[in-house]
Amino acid sequence: MSRAALSGEALADRLRAAVAHTSPPSSDYDPERDRDLYQPPLRDAGVLAAFHEDDGRLFLTKRAATMRHHPGQIALPGGKVDPGDPDVTAAALREAHEEIGLHADQVEVIGTLPVHHTVTRFRITPLIAVIRGPFTPLPEPGEVAEVFTLPFAHVTDAANYRLERRDWQGTPRAYPVAPLGPYYLWGATARILMGLAERLRS
Repeated sequence: MSRAALSGEALADRLRAAVAHTSPPSSDYDPERDRDLYQPPLRDAGVLAAFHEDDGRLFLTKRAATMRHHPGQIALPGGKVDPGDPDVTAAALREAHEEIGLHADQVEVIGTLPVHHTVTRFRITPLIAVIRGPFTPLPEPGEVAEVFTLPFAHVTDAANYRLERRDWQGTPRAYPVAPLGPYYLWGATARILMGLAERLRS
C-alpha cells in the first residue's frame, strides 16, 4: 500500500511499526563539537506529530510573529513540561489542546521517537499519534498564526528532505529542510519528521 493511500487502521499499524524501531537520540548539533550542550540543565518538552485517520495528513502550526522564541517558524504542537504535567505525554497533549484545540480524547498515542536535543537546550520527546474523528483546528491567537496540514506522502518520504546551512551564533550549522508550497519545514521539526520517514522506509 502506498503512503498516500494509508488511512484508518492501516495508518495506525504502519506508525506502530515505525516507532518499534530503535535508534539513538537526534540533535541539532555535532555531539563532538558541542558536547557541553548535552549537559544539564536541559528543559524537557513534548511535541505531537498527529496524523488524521482519514488520509494521514499531519497537523502543524506556524508560530505567531510576536513569539519570543522561534517566531514565524513551522512547528509541531507541543511545548515544555510544566510543573503540573506528570510527564512529556501530558505536556504535549495539553499544549496541543491549548495551541490548536485538539482534545486528548480524540488522540490515539501510538508511541514515541527517540528524544531530540536542540541548541536552545531542550530535550524534546516526539509523540506519534492518530487523530480519530472529525477535527477542526482552533489556533490560539497569542501563539499560533496558522494551523495547516501537510500530506502524509510528503512528510514521510525521506527523499523530500535535504540539508541546508546557515550560521547560528557565529557557528555554521547544517539542518534538514522539506519545503512544500508556502511552507518551509526545517530545523528540529524537520529533523524529527525525517527520523520518522527513515523508520517508515526501513
